Parts: sequence; C-alpha cells; structure tokens
Amino acid sequence: MHLHCLGTAGYHPNETRHTSCYFLPKSGIVLDAGSGAFRLADLIETETLDILLSHAHLDHTLGLTFLLDVLYQCEQRKHSISTVRVWGEAAKLDAVKNNLLSDLIFPADLACEWRPIDDLPSFAIGDCKVVWRAQDHPGGSVAYRLDWAKDDQAKRLVYASDTTGDLSDEHADWSRGADVLLHECYFQNSSATWAEKTGHTWTERVADVAVKSQPKHLLLTHINPLETSEDPVEIEQIRSRLDCEVTLATDHAVIEF
Repeated sequence: MHLHCLGTAGYHPNETRHTSCYFLPKSGIVLDAGSGAFRLADLIETETLDILLSHAHLDHTLGLTFLLDVLYQCEQRKHSISTVRVWGEAAKLDAVKNNLLSDLIFPADLACEWRPIDDLPSFAIGDCKVVWRAQDHPGGSVAYRLDWAKDDQAKRLVYASDTTGDLSDEHADWSRGADVLLHECYFQNSSATWAEKTGHTWTERVADVAVKSQPKHLLLTHINPLETSEDPVEIEQIRSRLDCEVTLATDHAVIEF
C-alpha cells in the first residue's frame, strides 16, 4: 500500500507545500481535496475516485474545483474515470455544493456523486472498510479509519486532521495499532493555547495521542505554512516519547505501509 502526500500544509499553500490532499492509488481513495488535488491525474490507477472529506474548510475542499482538469487529463491518457464519489457529513457536503460550487463562483457542472456519511457508521470502498469518528474543531470535523483485509494481510490507516487531538480511551481504542497514523501537527508547543482556541494540535498533544494509540508509523501533517524551517513541528520532542517511526510529511513524499 502506498500513500502519496500531494498537499501537506494547513490553511494556505506556501512555496513548498500545498494544502491537504493524500492519495491511495491502489484503492482510488483521496483523503481531503485541498490545493494539492491538482497533482492527482498522474497517479490515478482505478476507474473510480472516492474523496473522503474531513470537513468543508477551503484548505480541504478547494481542490474539488480542480477535478475538471484532473478528469480531462485522465481522458487524454485514455484512462477514463467512470465514477467520482465525494463522502462527508451531509451539512458539509451541502456547504460545498451551495457555496464553493455556486454558479457565481464555479460556473461548471462537476459530475460526481455526493455520499453523506451521517447514517453510515461504516461503509466499503472496494476492499477497504471505512469508519469515521467526530472530532473537536470549529464547525466539526471527522477522522477516518481505513482497514484493508486482503490475502490475510491486514492494513490500517487513520487520518485525523483539523482536531485538537483526542486523548479519550475511546479514540485510542478506535485507532490503536494503525500501520500509519496520519495526524495533524499545526502548532509548536509555544502556541498550545492558540491551538486549542482554533481547534488544532500542537507538538506535545500529538505525542500524547500517539502514546495512547501506539501506531507503527506516525506521519505528521497539516503543517503551519508560516513555519518553513526543516523542523516546523519540533519533531525530536515527539520521537523521544515514542518507539515507532515518526516522519514529517512533505509534498510528493510516498509512504509505503
């Protein structure tokens, strides 16, 4: 299984990072559709595309308006996409359709199916079982857990972006033992108070979450675009508390699990 990091910043792009978008080509699953979504076309292998939205904020949905070009490029390469499905909470899907895709903002027809998850504790995308869980964030967001059980080889990925970091036992049990925990780390410890006010995670809190859920690989993402140093999240403080691999996500990185 390969996870392609197409956009790893939060809020807005900077010179090296686009906003949130991650892709699993073998399953045709996209995690959020920020500005990094323009990079999808070269990687698509399936005839379907399933986009899981954590919430409706623009740094996670703007890339939906890029799908016209993504699908056009696929057609030019003789690889047509038969179905595009966008999954998310009903209110968030309605916000996208009524605002971002308003004729006054985006005067084009986006051919996709809108799939509310509110009444679906779990659902299947091919051989992947998807489960979601509500998170603390202004307007609300959801985390997704993706489980594959094929050829007696189970794989689990947990995607938790735009959250203050859930330290409950329930969340730890829900996400425990992920092959990859893809978790936001927008702020450093010095901005912990501001992180809580804005519904985001900081360095120490990410470490606390991972200590409880014990992933095999912690992949840090949704990075503050104003933090442009090689270590924008004080990663060694997190590594010092964990036995697992801890990596800072970067645009174009490919994570094998």
